[in-house]
Amino acid sequence: MLGTYYYHEILRKTIIGFGTLFNNISIEHKDENDGVVSILKVPLNYGPSQKFLARITQQKDLNRPYSITLPRMSFEHNSIQYDPSRKSSVTQTFKSVEKGSGNLKKVFMPVPYNIGFELNILAKLNDDALQIVEQILPYFQPSFNITVDLVDSIGEKRDIPIILDSISFQDDYEGDFTTRRSLIYTLQFTAKVYLFGPIAESTEGLIKKVQVDVSSSSDRRSSREMRYTATPKAEKDYNNDGDINADDDPFVSSDDDFGFNESWEQFEDIKKYSPTRQMDI
Repeated sequence: MLGTYYYHEILRKTIIGFGTLFNNISIEHKDENDGVVSILKVPLNYGPSQKFLARITQQKDLNRPYSITLPRMSFEHNSIQYDPSRKSSVTQTFKSVEKGSGNLKKVFMPVPYNIGFELNILAKLNDDALQIVEQILPYFQPSFNITVDLVDSIGEKRDIPIILDSISFQDDYEGDFTTRRSLIYTLQFTAKVYLFGPIAESTEGLIKKVQVDVSSSSDRRSSREMRYTATPKAEKDYNNDGDINADDDPFVSSDDDFGFNESWEQFEDIKKYSPTRQMDI
């Protein structure tokens, strides 16, 4: 079973979706009259905060005309853990339709995993860091949902909760007055994602007819009295049988908005419908 190649890019899409939440944050610098002097969009990069701190502390020439820009943010995913609280039956499947071809696919229920993320906010001024933090925290109570197209081939989209787990603060200031100061806010998040396995071909066709027998008695052994039947509508009698219904296969497909034919029949016999033999007995 292992070794069958498939790649839905679910983890990659989740990481990108998480980073997209924080890629448009800005801060303002004001003068003594509360006028806006400058507006700075905070850069966002993927990677651990230690890389940016090392670049600050190991800078050989602090008087050079350029250096790393603060404030800035960085994020990384640092853990993947199975979530048994969201577990479903491993043998349970559902049917889905492949985009483009309209072929029916059999999909096993996805496996729940929690992906851990760390967001680091680095700033030189405390007010800059507070502006960034205050633009983030109100959205997490304690979670914020993002919609991720998990499996594009079958159009499987789900809301992924991003949960804020913890917040910590560090004032990284050591050395003399020539050493650059770094204020660091660290936010820990958990994304509750679902991972899908390979998508298999389904040997079953589309459901083209629904039939329900109704009885006025609560006794399951009682015979039917009414029968409700629903079939999708077709616009043309392809089979030339005088009846436009689901049997006219060239028209009926999985993504058609064709409506339905509905009918009720009344019975006074004592027969029952046999699903195995597909007839009244």
